[in-house]
Amino acid sequence: MNMTLNELCDRIRKSPRSIRTDSRKVEVGDIFVALPPAAREGSGAPDLRSDYIRSAKAQGAGVIVADPRFAAGSDNGTEGASPEFIPVADARSALGQLAAARWGTEHLNFPVIAVTGTNGKTTCAYLLEHAWRSSGRKAGVLGTVSYRWPGHEEEAPLTTPGCLDIHERLAAMRDAGVDVAVMEVSSHALDQNRIAGVEFSGALFTNLTQDHLDYHDGMEDYFSAKRKLFTTVPRADKVMAINADDPYGLRLLEQLPHAVPFGLNLTSARPAAGLACTVLSDTPRGMELRLTWQGKSWFLSTPLVGRHNAANLSAVIALGLQMGFQPGDFSCFHEFCGVSGRLERIPTPKSGKGANVGIFVDYAHTPDALTRAQEALRDAGFSRIITVFGCGGDRDRTKRPLMGKSVARGSDVAVLTSDNPRTEDPESIMDDVMPGLAGAGEIHREADRRKALTLALDLARSGDAVLVAGKGHEPYQIIGNVKYPFSDQQILKELLR
Repeated sequence: MNMTLNELCDRIRKSPRSIRTDSRKVEVGDIFVALPPAAREGSGAPDLRSDYIRSAKAQGAGVIVADPRFAAGSDNGTEGASPEFIPVADARSALGQLAAARWGTEHLNFPVIAVTGTNGKTTCAYLLEHAWRSSGRKAGVLGTVSYRWPGHEEEAPLTTPGCLDIHERLAAMRDAGVDVAVMEVSSHALDQNRIAGVEFSGALFTNLTQDHLDYHDGMEDYFSAKRKLFTTVPRADKVMAINADDPYGLRLLEQLPHAVPFGLNLTSARPAAGLACTVLSDTPRGMELRLTWQGKSWFLSTPLVGRHNAANLSAVIALGLQMGFQPGDFSCFHEFCGVSGRLERIPTPKSGKGANVGIFVDYAHTPDALTRAQEALRDAGFSRIITVFGCGGDRDRTKRPLMGKSVARGSDVAVLTSDNPRTEDPESIMDDVMPGLAGAGEIHREADRRKALTLALDLARSGDAVLVAGKGHEPYQIIGNVKYPFSDQQILKELLR
């Protein structure tokens, strides 16, 4: 009689063994889980699971976990003893179950919070981390910038790691004594069920705007992936905060009567049950906010600028209030100056080039994020906005003219340049952007990003804002298949000297 998945999990708990999803890495006695092609990435591609299973057997796999249709591949075609075969209807869910058993992450002694949405995930993750740390507790984060917890930090190759990596890192956080883990959860990760086996205690939805349509089959498919975090991912009793100012957020709220809405215009989605935020002032020095929750109001000063940051603060506070924080606890944000590459302010000299100019680096690489960043600077009262931007190569081409349109609408001066061109010709990428820039007041085109930054600083006058968009925290530029050192922040500081 074949061993069941639950029996295999029991064995792993008693005697840990390696779990692999790459047949090339299998060693003798390992468990190999044959994953199906990702729903979108596998479109039109051959299903090679039979080949992978035969390869894993040849490498000495002790157990094969796969769709029952592939059982034959585990006991023929190669010589040697056949591994045990465990049939499963959903290999990705099975991988999560195995990973949780292997690393003991089935019942963690700290909450795991998921943050999803097109824009704002990283800022919200940093704000949540800051709130917990300011209350004297330890936090771990898996996100776009890095994977970090007390005593450990590494650069993040993916916003959301693979399933095995997630569980291994949650176990490391547990061993480091964290009090909370915050995870940015991408639509790719939800579509591929990389978060299988993770019991989330809280979930936050920031917004949904066009992005990743090179992967998803339209906006409805993109939204469907995000929605899984709230409707199908355990636990059923997790607390949820959802942006009521976003049309997709409103759709989620209609399905989730127990979720808490937040917003700057909280009128149409259960306002009495939500967190309302009013921006009382927005200047180059920061914002003054009024927050209202369960009939009580209080004020919050922040050095952050822009309505999108007011929304980010609202999101975090709406979730925090459900997880035991009190209104007074959020005074910790009075001195929170922002996140690397998220409308990050670059220090400027008192005289000479850049004097009395606001210079900001932002990760905005979608039309909506660009619009939000420009609106934030416009609302803060700068005289003119000069935006340096480009579009990534080998990525969604449909958003390129929309990026140009956003800058034409929101800036006084557009400086079009390269982002990460990858294997595309930078000039061709800029050609795709140009139709959207029609009608812009002043347009400059310079493929060399360093020269484009120099040009923007030369164009800036006292009272202006320079927005450098697209790469944010990235310390590199990808040209071809090579990452070359390139930090917008570092180059701007050099040019200002």
